[in-house]
Amino acid sequence: MGLQNTKPSMKGTNIVMLGLDSAGKSTLLYKFRYKDVFITMPTIGFNVDMIEAGKDFTLTFWDVGGQKKMRELWSNFLEDAGGLLYVVDSSDKRRLEESRREFELILKNESIKNIPVVVLANKQDVPGALNAEEITRKLKMKKYCSDRNWYVQPCCAITGEGLAEALQRVATFARQYKKSKETFITLKE
Repeated sequence: MGLQNTKPSMKGTNIVMLGLDSAGKSTLLYKFRYKDVFITMPTIGFNVDMIEAGKDFTLTFWDVGGQKKMRELWSNFLEDAGGLLYVVDSSDKRRLEESRREFELILKNESIKNIPVVVLANKQDVPGALNAEEITRKLKMKKYCSDRNWYVQPCCAITGEGLAEALQRVATFARQYKKSKETFITLKE
């Protein structure tokens, strides 16, 4: 199941948003889109939303549910992705190992070889939440992402803190990746 860009005239790319259930993916997506906080339900299936990142560049976010049975379908969303946004609940130390394992599995997927990764260390407003450096270590970013652009952005979906930076980082990485891919295709021809 390839993800097709819906607006052919506009340049854009698909960003797949993954993470365990309750990490805050949907809340983050609504906050990106509407600058508002919505009460969200666990996502069964996926949400799709387009966000303009600068004039003439659109990011299509695919926010995929994180429950165990949904995770088996994650790989279906990776084809044609121009970036991965992985959301972690920085305050849930109990599930961090589970989150790291899922993250590692995704990164092993051939269809996203070299695509840029932005990890959102969400729920920074919760006392005792791990900071970006600790999340970087726990997820073994340097080991798993040595072949690609990556960044860990501390944020809070409720207050919106760190989200503008995250969106900018995703857009920059996605643009660079798209450009390098197009160059590669041209060279191959």
